[in-house]
Amino acid sequence: MQKYICDTCGYIYDPSQGDKEAGIPAGTSFADLSADWVCPLCGVQKDNFSLTD
Repeated sequence: MQKYICDTCGYIYDPSQGDKEAGIPAGTSFADLSADWVCPLCGVQKDNFSLTD
């Protein structure tokens, strides 16, 4: 699965880890995150993330 980086703070969403604090289990792809999911570090919305290399 592909990782995405927050364009604001640099947080990397890694699907293999999920987002435990938000209740997102490991194995959840970025595309499957709910529309209201936000960066756990700075609070920006999903559309402020870019695909990492």
